Amino acid sequence: MEQGSLTIVGTGIQLVGHLTKGAEAWIQQADKVLFALADPVTAKWLKTLNASAETLPYNTNNLRRRETYREMVERMLAEVRKGINVCAVFYGHPGVFADPAHNAIRLARREGFRAQMLPGVSAEDCLFADLGLDPGKNGCQSFEATDFLIRRRRFDPHSALILWQITMVGNLGFYQEGGHRRGLKVLGEVLGETYGPEHEVIVYEAAVYHPVCEPVIQPLPLSKLAEAKMTAVSTLYVPPHAEAPVDNEMMARLGMAL
Repeated sequence: MEQGSLTIVGTGIQLVGHLTKGAEAWIQQADKVLFALADPVTAKWLKTLNASAETLPYNTNNLRRRETYREMVERMLAEVRKGINVCAVFYGHPGVFADPAHNAIRLARREGFRAQMLPGVSAEDCLFADLGLDPGKNGCQSFEATDFLIRRRRFDPHSALILWQITMVGNLGFYQEGGHRRGLKVLGEVLGETYGPEHEVIVYEAAVYHPVCEPVIQPLPLSKLAEAKMTAVSTLYVPPHAEAPVDNEMMARLGMAL
């Protein structure tokens, strides 16, 4: 086993409050801390835990996000190759919509270094709490919005549907305010084919500075989706269209009765 290690942790969504004791310990003990966070307040606080903390490169001049992600991976591995213990800190859950985190761990292990990821509180966890959604009741489907459209993902309208990165639909680059209207119009039309244009959906954003700020919970019909106020972290929740029917034959096979 090579000297040097990589531990990737998540801060959760809410400032300080979601950080686990385990993640905090790894941050404090690391020889080098690198971070990719969504807000400057958390970044400033992180530096009080470990003075070596510095931001990962996030070059928005690249034409595609994946080029920037490669640069982030290389920055993490450059430190690990020095033979030191590195802790990389990401917003939310470090493995959810975080290609650089997974890629860095795979590469570190391939090169013979110890590498691990610790789970964190994700935006989906916050959504379940804020919207009162139990994914075990009717099931829950989760897709990245562009992938959902271009791969024509099959989904069950009788179960909850969560679509992520809705302001990045069709965009392989970086978020541009107001640049998402075309993609949202298409998304609304596609969903409307199944649910109908008046089906009520929710545009959601978890609260970072809770309890000072509340989560964004914006209900609206699918036909108005492209007109909704959104940011780079907006998520779309589509409630079930109706309850799924029971298969009586399967009930009989299982020896069940209503």
